Amino acid sequence: MEPNPLELFGQWYAKAEQEVKNMPEAVCLATASKSGRPSARMVLLKSFDEKGFVFFTNYESRKGHELEENPQAFLLFYWKELGRQVRVEGQVEKVSAEESDAYFATRPRQSQLGAWASKQSRPISSRIQLLRSVAKSAAQFLNKPVERPDYWGGFRIIPDRYEFWEDQQFRLHNRFDYQWKGDAWEIKRLSP
Repeated sequence: MEPNPLELFGQWYAKAEQEVKNMPEAVCLATASKSGRPSARMVLLKSFDEKGFVFFTNYESRKGHELEENPQAFLLFYWKELGRQVRVEGQVEKVSAEESDAYFATRPRQSQLGAWASKQSRPISSRIQLLRSVAKSAAQFLNKPVERPDYWGGFRIIPDRYEFWEDQQFRLHNRFDYQWKGDAWEIKRLSP
């Protein structure tokens, strides 16, 4: 067992990048409203380091509102090809505007325009309405860089708990729980 869960995650993630054919960075993000009602959806992990796990989204989406009301989240990575999953729990914070700007600048132009055109999670009358909104955004930024909208940016999950699960024969799986105890990680092997 690695004493540092981030190092173990890095090893597993590197293997997933090599062996998982379709989007190893896809992760299920679970949030909850202020009243405790849960919701989950897939997002794309954009980076991870000792500060936490980062993804980007529309702050006005359901997940954005829930993270504002209740800044705790749960990530679930599942790599079927490897027979592995990782659970990550922790507090959430917004990344800096500079970090959001830097990532936004790397996105394809059409994705940047889509961030302006889509009022994420709100009802629309048709796909045609969405495409018209994209065209309007394209006209707004004709011959100039697309700026990041204020309502779009990143969140960072600061882990205080990890669980690593590895498939084993006869369902005798390996499970390791890491909990942050203020100055060190407490590690326990869990029964499958």
